[in-house]
Amino acid sequence: MCSRYAFGPNRLHYCGPDANREIFSYIKERAGDPGLEILLKAFKTMYPYLRLIADANSIRDPFDNRVVEAYWLGNELLETVEKKKFWRHLLEEQEIKKKIGNKSFEVVANKIKKGGVPNHSFHVLDIWKRTGHLEREHTLESMDSCRISWGKITARNGPFLMVKHEPLLYRDGKLILGSPQTTKIAISLESDRDIEELKTGDLVSIHWGVICEKITPRQAGMLKKYTLRHLELANQTI
Repeated sequence: MCSRYAFGPNRLHYCGPDANREIFSYIKERAGDPGLEILLKAFKTMYPYLRLIADANSIRDPFDNRVVEAYWLGNELLETVEKKKFWRHLLEEQEIKKKIGNKSFEVVANKIKKGGVPNHSFHVLDIWKRTGHLEREHTLESMDSCRISWGKITARNGPFLMVKHEPLLYRDGKLILGSPQTTKIAISLESDRDIEELKTGDLVSIHWGVICEKITPRQAGMLKKYTLRHLELANQTI
């Protein structure tokens, strides 16, 4: 599950080791072993988040599906992470203060007090500097691609799926989710059996233009819940 979400930015050389073919092979074969764990632990932003969530919930394996789901999509595990531990994680593990400066880090820390949790959407929307291999400020387009979005498949056209989703927009000085629009997504390069079997009406998650997996209505609801929470926090300081 974790490799599916890590694949999109890794193939673009934004995050993680130079091992895209290896990660793709694991996805294709639906395999998981210590070799894959070594590759995923090299994602310097993602893996410390997984460790934080796992430790807070007394879960031994950071790659437990419940932990992976909490970070990428969102679930109840996020609410048990103490605010102070999340703050220290950003300070020491992610070294966010070094990357954005003291004043900006205070702004981020205040958002933790107001309800920010260690979900991927918080890192994308409320820490406005990309922290993978390219340390630069996010644009609207990169935030929309980097956040995990969700959508419903409306049609299939050869190697393409038509997916209706809510894009990230900037309107009247605020970030919002816009009205649903349909996007064409290629599946030929990153498809496996699960992706090939997707059909009209299925809900899917998307990361950097790659369909990650079919998700449930509950998962889509959680993803929207935490995305909207962190959008609200982001808008307080725009």
